[in-house]
Amino acid sequence: MTLVGPLARTASAAIVALVVLLWTPKLSTPRALAIWVVLATALFLLSLIRHSREHDGPEPASRFEQALRRRKPRSAQPEELLRMDRELVLGSADADHAHRRLLPLLRATAAARIAGRHGFQLERRPEAARALLGEDAWELLRPDRPPPEDRHGPGVPPRRVAAVIERVESL
Repeated sequence: MTLVGPLARTASAAIVALVVLLWTPKLSTPRALAIWVVLATALFLLSLIRHSREHDGPEPASRFEQALRRRKPRSAQPEELLRMDRELVLGSADADHAHRRLLPLLRATAAARIAGRHGFQLERRPEAARALLGEDAWELLRPDRPPPEDRHGPGVPPRRVAAVIERVESL
């Protein structure tokens, strides 16, 4: 595409602007011409910039823009699996995290499994749930479990969590 088309449109717009400015009763002719010169110059410069951008190709992105565009590599594992892994690690390291995040998650999983396979709710029939889960798993998953005395102490050992998960899966 040549530059003639865009410049012709710009010249037409500039002429229309000149006529409008000259017919405005409150503007003197010298002031109308001064406004028109500034307006016409701006229109011509804008049209030249547009033309040069269209025909010079895209500008290379700055290092800042490239950094913004970089995507983190997609993990081979699903996001939910990574979240669960973080909960297990944090729940093993911190007693408060285990009490407030990990154990309620395991309790909800056990409750869903018991409701689906055995037809009752863990909270409504705690003795039946205790019999299904066993003493060790019940001690961790019981709804009335008190908060840890040392909130910053170690959480639930990974082997114990693994045993509870195996028990829940076997239901």
